[in-house]
Amino acid sequence: MRVLLRGGSVAGKPCRFCGEASPPVSSTLGFCRSCLRERPAEAAACAEAARARLRRSFDLPEGPPRTAGAPTCPLCVHACQIGEGQRGFCGLRTTRGGRLVHLAGTPARGLLEWYRDPLPTNCVADWVCSGSAMRGYHNLAVFYESCTLDCLFCQNWHFRRTPASAPGMSARELADAANERTWCACFFGGDPASQLPHALAAGRLLAARGVKVCWETAGTSNPRLLDRAVELALESGGCIKFDLKAYDETLHRVLTGASNARTLENIARAARRIRERPEPPLVVVSTLLVPGYVDASEVERIARFVAGLDPEIPYALLAFAPSFAMADLPTTSARHAAEAEAAARRAGLRRVRIGNRHLLGPDYAATGIRNRTGN
Repeated sequence: MRVLLRGGSVAGKPCRFCGEASPPVSSTLGFCRSCLRERPAEAAACAEAARARLRRSFDLPEGPPRTAGAPTCPLCVHACQIGEGQRGFCGLRTTRGGRLVHLAGTPARGLLEWYRDPLPTNCVADWVCSGSAMRGYHNLAVFYESCTLDCLFCQNWHFRRTPASAPGMSARELADAANERTWCACFFGGDPASQLPHALAAGRLLAARGVKVCWETAGTSNPRLLDRAVELALESGGCIKFDLKAYDETLHRVLTGASNARTLENIARAARRIRERPEPPLVVVSTLLVPGYVDASEVERIARFVAGLDPEIPYALLAFAPSFAMADLPTTSARHAAEAEAAARRAGLRRVRIGNRHLLGPDYAATGIRNRTGN
């Protein structure tokens, strides 16, 4: 397997099944989007093997543990059954003496980094949130160094290098980082779902100080915990930004290592609260336009699902930057982004935006990627 951990696009290999290399093919996966649709079981097995090798290189479990009779972690979609001495998928839970132990992610200790991000910032929701007008203030950006997914295109993959034993911070210590110029706080990562008890505790303290609480998540958390996060956003004036990677179940598993069923459930769950505060928007959805895989037809399926919940939900289409195990793909082309935007609007969404426009590149045919016959 070829894993490139630094940016910089190179030509991918042809699809192992059909021999095509255009649209772009990730050499880590080794297959194209068309063959994934036609041969899902074979393609998924290839992706699972590649992901397992990659996770071993970071000393992470290859997949969610399933030890019969072992304690079950309730925090996310994986519901890891963690045997004695094993670790859960996120790397932060283990079992000792028959009891589930949280190595981090409790109110007493979170594994994270934080910084002050001057407003307006490049938030996924910056085009619809109140913070975009608050010059002179800042966002308290909280980056959790763990995740419930394992995206092969991860833009923030470096957290995988952080051991569970690294110095942590309590929820109160994090909340005390806010000052009179802190307008909002955003919990992201990684994903706050992997340390949600800590994030919720910090969020409550911040909201009590008048700080708007926002979330950026793939939506894999326990629905009951998700409800608490939505409540904090609703009451404080913040929002919850769901990163929906794909609508197709197999594609989502291939790209992230997990089902999207919980994500879809949690987006629908949060959307039921929208009418309690229409503006600023409570729910925002985004999708990364991964070249060769998340195409306009996939975006249209996502947008149709979101529009069925509420056509006014803002939807951001994000340009892809080559990174992590898919660093051999090009940046999203301007044509790809335009086609995806049109598809989202065609599906019924009224508020659609292309983000990260500065990353948009030329048509994929112009990048030098060719199919096996050279056409």
